[in-house]
Amino acid sequence: MSYVYLALAIIAEVVATSSLKASQEFTRFWPSVVVVVGYGLAFYTLTLALRSLPVGIAYAFWAGLGIVLVTLIGFLVYGERPDLPAVLGLAMIVGGVVVIQAFSSVSPH
Repeated sequence: MSYVYLALAIIAEVVATSSLKASQEFTRFWPSVVVVVGYGLAFYTLTLALRSLPVGIAYAFWAGLGIVLVTLIGFLVYGERPDLPAVLGLAMIVGGVVVIQAFSSVSPH
């Protein structure tokens, strides 16, 4: 169940972060509400995931996958095109998460 909570935390954080741009510096009401509620839900579900996941592992997944997903949304929704170094860096982040999940003894399998 901890990975379900972690997945919910990642999704909520990605939605909140992606809505920051739409909030136009908190001048638009509904996108601003999405930001506040999204971050609240993200942190709450992250705390639920931390019941059984080590904080470093949970945070690596949360931050790493969040970065990649927000970049993807930035590309699809806002037309923000990452350059080659950015794509390579994102690939390394994904690789790091895969290595942790596949080979680390501190990550529950």
